[in-house]
Amino acid sequence: MSQSDTSLLDEVEQWSQETCRRELQAVMPKLISLQYESDSWEEHIRILRIITHVFLPHIGLSGVEEDCFSKILPKAVTMFHRLMKEITDQVGGLSSQNTELRDFLRTVLQAMAQIIDALSTCVHHVNSLEETPDLHLIRSLPMCILTVLKETFQHCKDSEVVYCGRLSLVADLLQGLFKEAYALHKGLLEVLDKISLDSRASDEEVSDIVTVIHSLLDICSVISNLDIALHANTWKFLIKQSLKHRPLVEEHLRHGDLSSSLCDNLLTSFHNCVELAEQIQHAGLQDSTQSTEYKLFQKTAKMCRFFANTLIHYIKEFKYFLTKYCSRFHQLYLQIITKFPPSLCAPALPAALSGELSAAAAVPMDAFLLQLLPLGQFADVVLQVDLQLNPDQELPHCLLLASIMGQLTSQPEEVLQLWFAGSQFPEETPRLPLYKAIFDSFRRCDVERKVPVLLPGVMLKGQAQARVSLHRHICVQLCASIAALPPKHFPMLERCLIDAVLQADTQTALLATDAWCFTARYGSAELCFHHVLLVAQLVKTCPTECYRMSHLGILLKRLVFLMTPKHQEQLVEHFPPSELENRAVWDNILFGALSQDTRLRVEADMISLAQNALTDWRNGGYKMVQVDQVNVALSALLSVVRGQLSPTAQPAVEMITEVWLRMSPAQVQSCPVLQDTLQLLLSVTAALVKNAEPHVLCQALSCLDAVVSGTCPDHLLLAALDFLSSMGKVFVPPESQSPVLPKLSGLFGVLLADKSWLVQQHALEAFSFFAENTNHEEVISQSLCVEETKTRVVRYLSKTLSPQENAELRLQRLREESPVLQKFLQKLESAETACSPPAAESEAAVASEPCPKRARQESSAEEEYSRYLQTAESAFTALQVLLQGRGAADPPPPPWLEPRLQELQVLMTHITSSTSKTS
Repeated sequence: MSQSDTSLLDEVEQWSQETCRRELQAVMPKLISLQYESDSWEEHIRILRIITHVFLPHIGLSGVEEDCFSKILPKAVTMFHRLMKEITDQVGGLSSQNTELRDFLRTVLQAMAQIIDALSTCVHHVNSLEETPDLHLIRSLPMCILTVLKETFQHCKDSEVVYCGRLSLVADLLQGLFKEAYALHKGLLEVLDKISLDSRASDEEVSDIVTVIHSLLDICSVISNLDIALHANTWKFLIKQSLKHRPLVEEHLRHGDLSSSLCDNLLTSFHNCVELAEQIQHAGLQDSTQSTEYKLFQKTAKMCRFFANTLIHYIKEFKYFLTKYCSRFHQLYLQIITKFPPSLCAPALPAALSGELSAAAAVPMDAFLLQLLPLGQFADVVLQVDLQLNPDQELPHCLLLASIMGQLTSQPEEVLQLWFAGSQFPEETPRLPLYKAIFDSFRRCDVERKVPVLLPGVMLKGQAQARVSLHRHICVQLCASIAALPPKHFPMLERCLIDAVLQADTQTALLATDAWCFTARYGSAELCFHHVLLVAQLVKTCPTECYRMSHLGILLKRLVFLMTPKHQEQLVEHFPPSELENRAVWDNILFGALSQDTRLRVEADMISLAQNALTDWRNGGYKMVQVDQVNVALSALLSVVRGQLSPTAQPAVEMITEVWLRMSPAQVQSCPVLQDTLQLLLSVTAALVKNAEPHVLCQALSCLDAVVSGTCPDHLLLAALDFLSSMGKVFVPPESQSPVLPKLSGLFGVLLADKSWLVQQHALEAFSFFAENTNHEEVISQSLCVEETKTRVVRYLSKTLSPQENAELRLQRLREESPVLQKFLQKLESAETACSPPAAESEAAVASEPCPKRARQESSAEEEYSRYLQTAESAFTALQVLLQGRGAADPPPPPWLEPRLQELQVLMTHITSSTSKTS
């Protein structure tokens, strides 16, 4: 710079405020030219200060851009970049000994502060003018200032790294630089707040305001961990500007960046809150509300609430521009709810801290969901068919669905259609109906159901909320939703309920059963009757040995309780108990649910059915091929005698007596069909044990003793335990005690020592019931001859707890078991679907050739000999027991008995001689 130029600057700096405007305008071009020509940042800053402090006050708003801002501010920004680069290049050698470099860097920082001060002067000048600024009159000002602010805040944020541990040498200047930038930022927002654009705004102005909003977003990302108040105020202003100019900018904003930044800030604040709460708990400061840690926690929670509410407001205003980011919103909800009880990975926090955290993050999530409900893309994400989630997110997703279900009651029909109907057309993204999604989600919460987790219940009669299981919580939400469901959506509800009942997970089927029963109870009697007919028909056509029959049977039992007496009578008309094909229906109905007249009619029909089946078996010569008829009879009897005894008890006793006398232990072990017979016979006998004759009980124990000593399926052992426990109600006459009591104690001893935990537990329960009711106390002591068995029984009776599994280890074990169980259930469903009649019919329809005939199974001659001998032996044994058990008051044997026995003796002699000749 020449001597004359320097003199000009000296002269201008001395000018007073009264200097005429004309003289200023004459000098301004020269100063701007000097600014651009100067390579010295000291001279540049001097010129900048002269322009902003001396000339700027005399320039009106209409000329400020043309005369000043557009010419000096870009150069100022360039110089600011240059100064920042000087620091970056030189800071590596900074040390307390290198005073020259230290002084140089401090000078640079002071120069940067002077540039910011000059920019602040520009902002102050615009704010001081009475007229409202138009963006095109000051368009260079916000762009340049935002660039400088971002660079300044970034430098302050990175100062620990930039100055390599020698921050103390320049800390005072950095602090001053930050304060100057803070003030400049505040002033700029005040200027921008005054700017208004209407529908006549030019494309250039719209582009400028969009750039301002995006620049503020960039600054927000820089100051997120720098200053809480600055961060919050910037976000407030950013959202305010977006809404203020919404019609102009909504199509140009980077909605993905804005929403993602809000989500990230919310999560960051939330996780910081959780960490602070854990630190406070660990330090034992949860009761010290004046501690620094607690105050910081409250500030962070306040920021968390601020970001949650800001995100909700942003979604409310721009939701239809955010459809591509619904997956992010879904994950945000799950990530937050995962950190709150009853989630198994939620931290255990003090109630006060947990309450504040919940108010800041969890409570706003309901309003968050409310804004997202109308978005089809959000429904597509939440209700997708093969949703893959982290195991820890399964429960939050289930609670999300429950929350959505509760909020839909106040939504318009198009929103209900979106969530309840599922995808309607092939071109749509596959989407489950909400009810099916919630059943599927509940099924996947296997670990949470076993722990179990507890949730707040509903308020009942003014009482405080109790903690309830996940099953009950979801059930209440389901029933509330069904109560408010428009009739249009009931067909889909019914389809979802039947799908849930017919899947393999029993607890999910029970949840669907609860909801179904509420639907039937809440609706009309005709609806309930219609549902009973539907379920009964399914039971009638369902294979007997499958989980579907079990689930449908439970549902049918419960629905019948809700029927009117008139409809119960009509049920009998639709499914007559006297017809064999309806046996499965009545096997799954508790007769106690029927009205008195209907019950007597059904019992009479069932007894008649059983008697006819046994008569056919008797007339057919008690052949093995007719054992299925015996099982039909026993199943009918079991339906009748289940629960309280009725006047039909005596015919039932006579029928089971006949069957017991035909049972052979050897045949039971070799013929699986007879194991079913024995299981049914034991169950019926347990219900009729007080009416049974001693010789029948003796025969039952003899048969049971022989069967249990060999390989025996668990379901048969469980039926045996029911029978043995019922023996506690019976007083055995002295003349029958010698064959009965030892067998009784021996059977208890064997079953109490069984290796299966299931059988062992039922054995303990059965033995406990027997011991409480029996008069034959010697059986108790004789059953406990083995010390290990005695110890186990004593521990059970005294309610001694086994060593408890560590909670963490138990949770880990349940998590490892869950995928195995889910895989098993899927395999079970796949196998049953493949074997279902529709699948079989489909396969038959597409088969091009008939299936080959099944190869005939020829039994060996030795097996035939063995089977016939076992039948004969069983018959003679039963006859012997009948004769030996005859009392003095009983009628004598019929006169034809002895001649028939002699004929059989002759036949036996012929058979023996034939055998001798053959051999």
